[in-house]
Amino acid sequence: MTCKIKLIKNDEFLTSKWSGGTTTEIAIYPKDSLYSERNFIWRLSSAKVKTEESTFTSLPGINRIIMILKGKLKLEHIGHYKCILGPFEQDSFSGSWETKSYGQVTDFNLMMNEKCNGKLEPIFIKKGEEKKFILKVNEEYQKSTQAIYCVSGEAKIHTSTNEILNLHEGDAVLLTVSNSAQLDFTVYNDISNVSRLVKADIMY
Repeated sequence: MTCKIKLIKNDEFLTSKWSGGTTTEIAIYPKDSLYSERNFIWRLSSAKVKTEESTFTSLPGINRIIMILKGKLKLEHIGHYKCILGPFEQDSFSGSWETKSYGQVTDFNLMMNEKCNGKLEPIFIKKGEEKKFILKVNEEYQKSTQAIYCVSGEAKIHTSTNEILNLHEGDAVLLTVSNSAQLDFTVYNDISNVSRLVKADIMY
């Protein structure tokens, strides 16, 4: 099986400052690419917006999905549409659009170039519950990654390769398969009242 599993603890992430707050890079592919050079295929990050109004960086050729983790955000895509997002609500848009935001929030971001496709999904697991997932590659692509990010609480992941991964608040795990490989895994909660997670599905 062509499969890679990587657990990333919250103290391993890189955090940088920008005019409106801070951004924490959770994962980037290829791993030696740099956001500043825009040479990535996809990138996962979480930002803390500390100003009431900010303008998004122009990212031509990049598609974006933003999900709010904490707070409420108004997005205004100039010439397109406006929307208001609360916790675990999301919006997809082009990085080439002129976008303004209003509100102080913590968000989760997936950025992708034209070589890949993806989506975000919130996952809530009550104590004693579990959810099963299957990771495989769409025939149009060569690889598929599912990233699980723990927003609050704790969770465990048990894979079909018999690995058990413990996720605490702020941790993430990357599960990747290529070609015809398939990985089954279960996310369960035996500690927290409720585990709040975000799952990113990325095909490239």
